[in-house]
Amino acid sequence: MAETLNILVVDDEKPIREVMKEFLERGQSYRVLTAQDGFEALQIIAKEKIDCCLTDISMPGVDGLELTERIQAMDNTIPVVVMTGYPSLDSAIRTLKNGVVDFLIKPVKMEQLSMVIERTMRERALFVENVLLKEEVKGKQRLLDLNRELEEKIRELETVNLILRRLDHPASSRALFETLVKLCGEVTSCDEAHFVVLDQEGKDPSVISSFYEGAVRGAPEIQPVRRELLDRLAMEGIPVLVKGENGKGNLIAAPLKIRSSLFGALVLKANNGKGPLKERDLYYLNFVLEKASSSIENFALYDNLYQSLFSILYAFVETLEARDAYTKQHSSRVTQYSVAMAKALGRPDEDMEILQVSANLHDIGKIGIPDHILLKPGRLTDDEYHVIKRHPLIGSHIVGHFDMWSREQRVIRAHHERWDGRGYPDGLRGEEVPYLSRIIAVADVYDALTSDRSYRSKMSTEKAAAILQENSGSQFDPEILALFLDLLRQGTVDLSEGPHETGVQREAPVHSGWVS
Repeated sequence: MAETLNILVVDDEKPIREVMKEFLERGQSYRVLTAQDGFEALQIIAKEKIDCCLTDISMPGVDGLELTERIQAMDNTIPVVVMTGYPSLDSAIRTLKNGVVDFLIKPVKMEQLSMVIERTMRERALFVENVLLKEEVKGKQRLLDLNRELEEKIRELETVNLILRRLDHPASSRALFETLVKLCGEVTSCDEAHFVVLDQEGKDPSVISSFYEGAVRGAPEIQPVRRELLDRLAMEGIPVLVKGENGKGNLIAAPLKIRSSLFGALVLKANNGKGPLKERDLYYLNFVLEKASSSIENFALYDNLYQSLFSILYAFVETLEARDAYTKQHSSRVTQYSVAMAKALGRPDEDMEILQVSANLHDIGKIGIPDHILLKPGRLTDDEYHVIKRHPLIGSHIVGHFDMWSREQRVIRAHHERWDGRGYPDGLRGEEVPYLSRIIAVADVYDALTSDRSYRSKMSTEKAAAILQENSGSQFDPEILALFLDLLRQGTVDLSEGPHETGVQREAPVHSGWVS
C-alpha cells in the first residue's frame, strides 16, 4: 500500500483551494490540507508533517516567496512549488533562489499538477537521501572528534591518577624526590628533570635528584641558568617556561614553597628528544608539585623533628662516654664499621639510615645502669654482669617511645644476641637475629678489643681479628665476619690507630675481658 502524502495548498482564493483538493484526493494517495494565506500555512506546518507545499505567490500578509523562506528555515526537506498568473524570467529566478523547486502557471492544468507533484516528490526523495548522507558523514566526523576528545580526557585522567598514585604515602623524602623527577619524565616531554633545593645563604642550589631520558648521567648541567632562573622564581613565585631561539619551549621551572618561602624547584629540560616543552607540560609539572608540596613540607618538619630527637638521645650517649675516657667515641666507631660492612654487603640505603641511628644509640640503655657498675675500673662480677646485660632492653624501650624508630628498636634490642643462640636478652639463634644487629655485634666487639680499657691495653688489629675468627659461627654470623675480616686486611675500616674523632659513643667494661 502506497504511503499517503500530505500536500499543503496555499491560496487566497477559496475556489482554487477546493478544486485542487478535490482533484488531488480523488483516487490518489494524497491527503490535502489548505490554507488561505502564509500565516495559516505556517501554523499547519508547525503541527502537521507536510510532504509538499503548493502556494500562490501573490497573497496578502505573508506572500508566497516569504512563506518559502520561512518553510526553508523550519524544514528544508519540504519542497515548495509556486503558482503564478504572471510568469517572467525575473520571477522564475527569484522563486528558485528562494528555495522553490518548481512553479506552475495559472490557470493550473490538473494533469500538469499531478506530474509536477510526482516529479517533485522523486527529487525530494533524492534530496532527503543526500541530506541524510551528509548528516551521517557529519555525525561520523563528530563521533571521531568526540572520540579523540574522550581519548585525550582519558589520557589526562590516567596521567592525573598516575601522579596521585605515585605520590601517595612516599617512604622517605629521598624516595619522594626520586619519584618527582621520574614522574616528570613520564608525564611530560622533558629529556631531563632535576629537583633542586635552595641554599638560604644565597649559594648555588643543590641538585637533590635527577632524571635523564634513556640514560644515566652525572651532575646536571643547569649551572649557567640555574641561579638567575631560581631568583626569578623566588621573585615571581609562579612557574616559568623559557623558550629557545627557535621559539619552542626548552626549559620549564616551577617553584616549591614551604610556608610561603621558596624551598626549591623542579627544572625540566627538552633537548629535542621527545619534543619541545609545552603549556600542558607546565600544567602537569605544577600539578605534581602541588600534590607533593604537603608531603615535602611534612618530611621537612619530620626531618627537623627526627634530627632534634636524635640529637637529644645522642647527647645522653655523649654524657655516658664523657664519664669514661676509655670508651670515648666508641659508638661513633661502631657506626662507621657497621656502615662500611653494610655498604660492602650491598645493603640498601634504608639499612644505612637504620644503622646510623641504631649503631650510634646501641648503648643508650646504659643510662639505666648504676654508675658503680658502669664505671667500675676492673672486671665485672657475675651479678654485675647480669645487671649490665639489661642495657639492650633499656635501650630498646627508650627508642621504642618513638614510632619512627620501630626498626631501630629491634636492632638495638638484639645487638648482643649470638649466632649460636647463647646471647641476650632473648636467646635468638642464627637468622632469627636481625641482620643489622649481627653487623653491629661484629663492629661492637672489634672496637672493644682494639680500645684501651682500665683492666687491659688495646689489642692489635691482628690479635683482635684472630679472636673474632675463633668465634665465627658461634658468636658471629660467619658470612658477615668473613667480609669484615676482608675489609680489615684491605685496610678500609681500621680506625684503631690514631685519635678517634668521628662521633661520640662508648662501651662499658666487659664481663670476659673482651666480649662486648
